[in-house]
Amino acid sequence: MERRLAACVNIIPQVASIYRWQDKVEEAREWLLIVKTTAAAFGQVRQAIVELHSYELPECICLAIQEGSTNYLEWIAESVSTEGYGE
Repeated sequence: MERRLAACVNIIPQVASIYRWQDKVEEAREWLLIVKTTAAAFGQVRQAIVELHSYELPECICLAIQEGSTNYLEWIAESVSTEGYGE
């Protein structure tokens, strides 16, 4: 949160994941993060996840917000700063 790349992060523990990795089907218990940020900050969020995550290829996808509460979306925009972080 020090980097101000997200307004809020939901942490959902013990998500069951089944996936193919290096030609094998794998199963793992993982933690799902839902990161509330702006489109402008997504590149920096992706960089931070790659930097901090233990996986060789961590999942980091962007699901665009189509609509939302005006006040909530404004709060996200006001809470996120991309100053000082290059893409």
